[in-house]
Amino acid sequence: MIKIEDLHKSFGDKDVLRGVNLDVGTGESMVVIGGSGSGKSVLIKHIIGLLRPDRGRVTIDGVDISTLNEKELYGVRRRFGMLFQGAALFDSLTVWENVAFILLRHGRMSEDEARDVASAKLRLVGLTGVEDLMPSELSGGMRKRVGLARAIAHEPEIILYDEPTTGLDPIMADAINDLIIELREKLHVTSVTITHDMKSAYKIADRIAMLYEGEIIETGSPEEIRNTSNPVVRQFITGSAVGPIKIEGVTR
Repeated sequence: MIKIEDLHKSFGDKDVLRGVNLDVGTGESMVVIGGSGSGKSVLIKHIIGLLRPDRGRVTIDGVDISTLNEKELYGVRRRFGMLFQGAALFDSLTVWENVAFILLRHGRMSEDEARDVASAKLRLVGLTGVEDLMPSELSGGMRKRVGLARAIAHEPEIILYDEPTTGLDPIMADAINDLIIELREKLHVTSVTITHDMKSAYKIADRIAMLYEGEIIETGSPEEIRNTSNPVVRQFITGSAVGPIKIEGVTR
């Protein structure tokens, strides 16, 4: 479904991606782990076509999206849903208007039809009776669920999750993990998740890839990553301050 080949991206004199290679199969749940500033968000923006590579390519179902014009890219993006970090809801819109935003914006259905779809997607993520609430009236976990309902409103083939459990308490984070698994099983979507939450990564992933210094340095099943002998991966997954990973602002 998704193939990333020799992907390079720099901003000024800062090399962020230095030759990323990664394949994601149809229906697979791929989790990309890595520290803050490792380039995870830059990578996910390339997958959806928000950034164009300096070198290399990203192909979706065999189509090199870096060669597409804006109109063609729009067609590809409609195959995606995305849960943003912090949910990124529109504060001036009600819950159902947030969920149905894409449907309303592109005039594919009436307001009543869009509201019905929004209600159905909200039920799918375990929310009922919240359609007319404002985002400010929701808890952090509810906001994440509304964001997820919006991501699946147009029935995408691929869902991108940007740090889906950040800012949540452990119980709510686990509930979001369960929801991600449930939606994948019900909707048969391909998913790519970026996170530094190893508990979440182990639970939702078919495979985990570690991004470090602009490259994927190891890919494997959760069990293979858990038992890795790679010292960089080992330090990251155990959360140790001691190891080859440099900690910014700390000298030893």
